[in-house]
Amino acid sequence: MKTRHSAIIATLLIALVLQIVPLPIQVDIYRPDWVLIVLAYWTMALPHRVNVGVAFMAGIAMDILLGTSLGIHSFSLSLSVFTLAANYQRLRNYSVWQQAIIIGLISALYHTVLFWLQHLLTGIPFQLSYLWPVLSTMILWPWIFWLLRKARRQLNIN
Repeated sequence: MKTRHSAIIATLLIALVLQIVPLPIQVDIYRPDWVLIVLAYWTMALPHRVNVGVAFMAGIAMDILLGTSLGIHSFSLSLSVFTLAANYQRLRNYSVWQQAIIIGLISALYHTVLFWLQHLLTGIPFQLSYLWPVLSTMILWPWIFWLLRKARRQLNIN
């Protein structure tokens, strides 16, 4: 039982670390939404364990790690995970490539909400480069899905 919870927490911690790893400026604009990908997988696989509350706490951790206004990432992640959790039974039946498109749309929702909250607080202008992570998140989804599914099955997490 304890291993099951710690595996989910460990994947979220790894995603948080990957979210803040320093990258060159040319590559940083394409940084995938690691935390969103991991939360999306666990929400679709185990919606009774990983839900909006877990997304809110992960968002608070991201706000602290990234130094943004408290609650921006929390609200954006919570809204994205709520959308996934409300439709998880339907999304599970899609192929992994169809899921990648849905994850791309969820990532676009996440970045749009994140931009609007930052715009309301700081007045930043919109730039198309804000949406580059949507593409990299979509491309990365099948591999993260298969990796986390393999880990979930080996550790017998249900």
